[in-house]
Amino acid sequence: MAFHTFSGRFVAGLALTGFMLAAAGCQSGDNGMLNLGFGKKDPTAPPPPQDPKILASQLNAYCPRVMLRDGTAFFNTYANEARKPRPKLKKTGDAAQDAAAQAAADAAAATPPDDSARVIYQASISDVTRDCSRADGQLTMKIAVAGKIVPGPKFTPGTITMPIRTAVMHGTEVLYSQIHQYQVQVTDPSVATQFVFTDSNIVVPAPTAQDYQAYAGYDENAPKAATDKSKKNRKKAAATN
Repeated sequence: MAFHTFSGRFVAGLALTGFMLAAAGCQSGDNGMLNLGFGKKDPTAPPPPQDPKILASQLNAYCPRVMLRDGTAFFNTYANEARKPRPKLKKTGDAAQDAAAQAAADAAAATPPDDSARVIYQASISDVTRDCSRADGQLTMKIAVAGKIVPGPKFTPGTITMPIRTAVMHGTEVLYSQIHQYQVQVTDPSVATQFVFTDSNIVVPAPTAQDYQAYAGYDENAPKAATDKSKKNRKKAAATN
């Protein structure tokens, strides 16, 4: 009889457990797991950010912005001044005193002249702009550089030659780079001379993303020696032929 009572309670317990599992199953999510309130989305929360995609129209309208590198917005030309001759000092008979005086005189002679007093022209770039067009899988750019030339203390009327470089890069890859020896005539020492330089010959592969960098500015480190050397080589080759 005792066994019958225990068995009845056991069966009743199973029935209650089955009812609870069935009720929980009715409240479970699509994944079959019990929905206990965890992981519910807040209806007021903003949607997650999506990967930005560039439209074809945006890419076709893309024209790389022109930038000036640090130190390339100014260009000065200086007058060459003869170095001071080494002074000759009279001997006093005191070796230490004579050596100190000679060292001081040598240092004064080796000191370079004041650069600001030797300036012929000071040129500066005030603005850069660009224009782009596409055709046959290529991007054609026109880069314009505007600036002014201010006469310095050593001004003499004449022509100033400014080395202006334009370049287009894709990361570390150089797509275009050209140095231009741009000349401007300066005649009036009392006013600044305005100038506008334009490079219309920039052609690079059409970009597949908005990741080109364009640059313009003065380049005083142009390899003049290499240019002169190449001219000499061409003269030798012409003489040999």
